[in-house]
Amino acid sequence: MKAILYHTYGSADVLKCVDVEKPAPADDEVLVRIRAAAANPMDYHLMRGAYAIRPMIGLRRPTAGTAIQ
Repeated sequence: MKAILYHTYGSADVLKCVDVEKPAPADDEVLVRIRAAAANPMDYHLMRGAYAIRPMIGLRRPTAGTAIQ
């Protein structure tokens, strides 16, 4: 499965397209295939690391598992 990940704050240059393992749902979960996605202003602020957002997702860099999939 392909995923767009970022490990540092910054512009679109920090985004990396990588292969990740397909998640395995538990007995009480379902796996949903996403065919399309949209970006909004909040995505921009999360990726850029606006200072009001940093206390929630990581002060110096995004916490592990931050992905745009």
